[in-house]
Amino acid sequence: MKKQTIKVTELDLRIIAFFKRTFIPIARFSIFLIFFWFGLIKVIGLSPASPLAEALTARTVGIQYFDLLFYGLALIECVIGILFLFPKLTRIVIPLLLFHMALVCSPILLVPDMVWQQFAVPTLEGQYIIKNAVVIAVAIGIAASAEPLKHTRAS
Repeated sequence: MKKQTIKVTELDLRIIAFFKRTFIPIARFSIFLIFFWFGLIKVIGLSPASPLAEALTARTVGIQYFDLLFYGLALIECVIGILFLFPKLTRIVIPLLLFHMALVCSPILLVPDMVWQQFAVPTLEGQYIIKNAVVIAVAIGIAASAEPLKHTRAS
């Protein structure tokens, strides 16, 4: 029986090809999972983000709007998650995600006492917010993989 050897460079190429094939579907599913799951736990009243969201609402539009805004945010998160499962909806979901990210990252500036223990040392909530940079980076990668719009001439 003949022994087959695989060169390191060939193995490297195979691994890279595998990651190129699987990155976008895995990235889409991961964003779906995060957004749908976190949105759902807000809807059913089990989110640990409630105190932070209450503080943000109180300092901006007023606590009387908390329930409406919190559940609205929860539903938008679920919708964003679902939309990421459909590649043809990328151009719709990316702006929604970026708007959502601006909103959920705003406590860094608007309620810093809940985000920072001291300079450059985030609270648990702060770490949660800062990790959104990864979500944004993955979303940019997904957007970069979108098929270009077909060019049509105006009549």
